[in-house]
Amino acid sequence: MEFTKLVLLAIFSFALFSIHTSPAKAQDPLADGFVQEHNKFRAMDGVPPVTWNETVADYARNYASSKSDTCEMVHSQNPPYGECIAWGSFDMMPEQAVQLWADEKKDYNYDTNTCAPGKVCGHYTQVVWATSTQIGCAKVRCGNSDGTFINCNYYPPGNYVGDKPY
Repeated sequence: MEFTKLVLLAIFSFALFSIHTSPAKAQDPLADGFVQEHNKFRAMDGVPPVTWNETVADYARNYASSKSDTCEMVHSQNPPYGECIAWGSFDMMPEQAVQLWADEKKDYNYDTNTCAPGKVCGHYTQVVWATSTQIGCAKVRCGNSDGTFINCNYYPPGNYVGDKPY
């Protein structure tokens, strides 16, 4: 009986120690919104869902932070991931940014794998790129205005010239 109490005490102590020494990294509170909105549009095109990746999100947060003063609409240079960026003159939410990118679908011709003349559709194709299965995104408020800068990064990257998104 005494041995059983000692074993239970040891197990309890180990569990308590593990909880206090191995805290889980907190996920971005906006992560679910980014993932759900991406997956809504991916489902419309029969593409598998994406999941959140903290390593990719760290990259996105670092890049967004570098743009927080001016919110200049410039893609990162030679990113290891696919990338979409958005700017709004208001407190843009994840759903609104992904909607902006997905709205480019109207300018994309799947049969010819091209955008309408003078239009941009690469954000849409990255959102639904079938082999890009993990995302990380970030949002910052602009220091020079009331605007918002949002970026999402995609792993593995997509938008390969000549390849269709799905």
